[in-house]
Amino acid sequence: MRKSALYILFIAFAASISFVMCSNTDKKTEEQKLVEENLAFKRLKAKADSAKMFYKQKDYNMQYCILIDFSIHSGKNRFFVWDFAKDTIRHESLCCHGYGKESTQSKPVFSNVEGSYCSSLGKYKMGIRSYSSWGINAHYKMHGLEKTNNNAFKRIVVLHSHNPVPEEEIYPNHLPLGWSQGCPVISNNIMRKVDALLKDTKKPVLMWIYN
Repeated sequence: MRKSALYILFIAFAASISFVMCSNTDKKTEEQKLVEENLAFKRLKAKADSAKMFYKQKDYNMQYCILIDFSIHSGKNRFFVWDFAKDTIRHESLCCHGYGKESTQSKPVFSNVEGSYCSSLGKYKMGIRSYSSWGINAHYKMHGLEKTNNNAFKRIVVLHSHNPVPEEEIYPNHLPLGWSQGCPVISNNIMRKVDALLKDTKKPVLMWIYN
């Protein structure tokens, strides 16, 4: 009977130690997550500040810009509409990258070559609104402003949405490869919001895709 009681006490003690260890691990994980999110926001803000400096040299819309960070996991939001007035994110979405060349779900390969089906890095001026067969049936032309993306218009690389793109993050899963031939492809809900912004502007809007 005494041995049985001691055994029960040992099990209870071991369970309490395990609970404390798990709690500490969860706490560290949560703290690590907050640190990572803070670093990601700082990186985004730094890019937005650079975009603002670019705006000062051009006659662009000073209310907002579009930033796409393809270094972010494809299961996380990596398409951002940055609000310059509030200095923060206005809208965000998952975003597909092109499936061309050696691109994988986790690692996009970039190219400016026609027929490559790859995404292209660099700054773009958003162009006119046109009909799309995909998503909300609207897309926006993209005019590449750099050597890395100056074939975008010729390649018919445009901003559009696609019905299967989830509205919420799916991390640790990746977005399927094959929904983009180089276009930034976002969710329908965010595309509707971006569409409303772009239809309302009288000056060009900057999109910046980087890695």
